[in-house]
Amino acid sequence: MNKNFNIIISGVGGHGIITLIKIIDEAAFIDGYDVKSSELHGLAQRGGSVLAHIKFGKKIYSPLVSDGSADLVIATELMEGLRTLKFLNSKTQFLVNKNLLPFIGGLSEEKIMQQLPKKNIQIVEASKICIEKFGKEAVSTIYLLGLVIRNNLIPLKQESVLKAIEKIVPDKYLDLNIKAFNSHD
Repeated sequence: MNKNFNIIISGVGGHGIITLIKIIDEAAFIDGYDVKSSELHGLAQRGGSVLAHIKFGKKIYSPLVSDGSADLVIATELMEGLRTLKFLNSKTQFLVNKNLLPFIGGLSEEKIMQQLPKKNIQIVEASKICIEKFGKEAVSTIYLLGLVIRNNLIPLKQESVLKAIEKIVPDKYLDLNIKAFNSHD
């Protein structure tokens, strides 16, 4: 990889975003990259907005991803996907969980879908799939990470990500998370 790889992850507190950041950070480290990350939490521990920046490459000086310079954006909720649009460019890969948490004054799913870009976007019903397949929506972020790896949207080795999952995820949730990660095979 000749240049830094820039990732934005956007979602809602309680959806496993901090765990996802730790896994990507650890996998990048295992693959020999310098890695830096930063997250901004909303007002609520659960339910507030979370925006994470991750950069990895030969040498990283700041974790912050500049507007228009993301290589990959992962949004774990539709409305949160709209919050990331400023980071997109014509080559950004954009993965969005088709999940909408309703709140007063929020946009409808239809209005959000109209505002999302039409190029380089995958809208996946990760929450619905994880509830149906695994009985838990909580693994939807790991499910999305598995999709990212299977589609080569990130320059990390699958083995490195699995090692990172094993290191970061608590033992009592490990099997379920590995199943969610590997469910794209």
